[in-house]
Amino acid sequence: MFVKRDHIESLKASLSITLVAERLGYRVIRGKIRCPYPGRHAHGDRTPSVSLSEEKGLFNCWVCPDVRGDVIRLVEITKNISFPEAVRYLEEEFKPWDVSAQPVRAREFYEPPVPENGKVEKKEKADPAKVKERSEIIYSFLKMLSPIEENTPAARYLASRKIFKKTWQKMLLRVIHDYPKINSALLELYGLEKLQGAGLFNDKGHLRYYKHPLIFPYLDEDNRALFFQARAIEAGVEPKELNLRAANAIPYNKKVLNGEPGWVYLCEGVIDTLTLIDRGFEAVGIPGVKSFKHEWVHLFKNKKVVLCLDQDEAGRNATAVIRNLFTGAHIECVVFGEGITPHFQMKEGQDINDLFRGKRS
Repeated sequence: MFVKRDHIESLKASLSITLVAERLGYRVIRGKIRCPYPGRHAHGDRTPSVSLSEEKGLFNCWVCPDVRGDVIRLVEITKNISFPEAVRYLEEEFKPWDVSAQPVRAREFYEPPVPENGKVEKKEKADPAKVKERSEIIYSFLKMLSPIEENTPAARYLASRKIFKKTWQKMLLRVIHDYPKINSALLELYGLEKLQGAGLFNDKGHLRYYKHPLIFPYLDEDNRALFFQARAIEAGVEPKELNLRAANAIPYNKKVLNGEPGWVYLCEGVIDTLTLIDRGFEAVGIPGVKSFKHEWVHLFKNKKVVLCLDQDEAGRNATAVIRNLFTGAHIECVVFGEGITPHFQMKEGQDINDLFRGKRS
């Protein structure tokens, strides 16, 4: 079986490594899974050692040097099959090119690995109470946050990027105003184990967003926040952004994907998306270049899409991959700046926010 490189890259970019891991039977705990080779670990890797990077689409075991790679490699190792067989499995299991497929919502089942005795255990249903509890925890956290007020560090940060009050309010941006108070209140309400399970608290028992106080809720069409990103506003903090430790269910500003005909601009990152929203464009965002999911393609039905990813190697590669996904689904798709005057094209190293601020790379 010969597989073209561009097909492979499109396939990998269209899949969530968290969802693939769950489909393979792994239990994802705070962005980690147990190693496929538990015999190499003390106590059978009871405390998961394999980290998943949803943004990069990669996994890495901190004990086994050969247990790392992308979604295809994860399938290869788990199922003990060849590369072409792993590609075929992902194509058949996720059907990434089928725009008519129903959207993948909360995962209802997971398939445990086949035991050595060859007997397949019965599919186990996700606990609806835990799903509901996690949503309530996220909602409680967001309710504790403060609206952005003028002449505050968060307001100055956004204004420096030419994103203004009308947009802060429209998109319900929030800020962590009193970190110790929120940290303590959440612990008192839910306890550490539940907060870690929801992806808000780290392994040291603290709210993860001490250095990332600016919060961008990912709102659906009913203004419910199903996911969020946190942003650092002080210079020198790395990484600049922190995601909730969970698979992202929707693009940023999903409400504009309403099925009605029209143009929509797909951006890399919340700041670029807000830049276009502030200027009256219908824009949606993805957290990073490898975070567009195949199950989102159907959301763009009846839309014409302008791809506005960063003008760098990673952005260009992702643009090609996502464009192929839309083209395969018969959705018209163009790249920002194609066919217009160079004055309105991004220079090497620029992003949408740089372009509209007039900042050189």
